[in-house]
Amino acid sequence: MQKTLEQQRAAYAWEKVQHCGKDYTNLAKGAPALIMANGLMQSLAFYTSKGKAHHKRLNKHILGWLCQRRLVESENFEDAIKCLYDASPAEYRHATQEALELLKWVRQFAPAVEGHTPQADSP
Repeated sequence: MQKTLEQQRAAYAWEKVQHCGKDYTNLAKGAPALIMANGLMQSLAFYTSKGKAHHKRLNKHILGWLCQRRLVESENFEDAIKCLYDASPAEYRHATQEALELLKWVRQFAPAVEGHTPQADSP
């Protein structure tokens, strides 16, 4: 049976948030606001510049989804930024909307998974 796009987003988000931890969860909660206020490329660049594991992981998850949806050609940050830079306004809006739609699921799943991971249960 063919999954809907929403089911595909949910499955991707569920897979990616496993064992991500509290820092990732907190970052994901603010990601949609950052993207809407500053833009997709600027937000991805900000996460890359931070260099922390949870920033890199969220960037990788967003870019992985955009690559899977064929909105960027690669999960590599530099390649993806080039694709987004070269995109038409409609393509860029579509990529931004897909990132925001994915983040709806990430924001819901990450806190649910965070409380049930072995690392979260350890002292």
